[in-house]
Amino acid sequence: MRAPHTLTLADLPNGHRATVTAVRAATPEADASLLRRLEEIGFVPGELVHLLRRGPGGREPLAVQVGDTMFALRALEARCVQIEALHD
Repeated sequence: MRAPHTLTLADLPNGHRATVTAVRAATPEADASLLRRLEEIGFVPGELVHLLRRGPGGREPLAVQVGDTMFALRALEARCVQIEALHD
């Protein structure tokens, strides 16, 4: 379980940017292979991410840009990416 002050990518508002601080299991469904996949596609500490938009009704999938690549993430995956929001 995460600390109350910890933000995850799922908490980031549409259009905002953040820096990845960690990738950790948010629920029992988030297994080691999921965490490894997130790291392999670029969600590593220090990396900048941009939450472009959410799916219909503000739900899944989340369109996220890491570097020059856009990914569609499920909410479960986004909750595993801990972040520090950037203030413009």
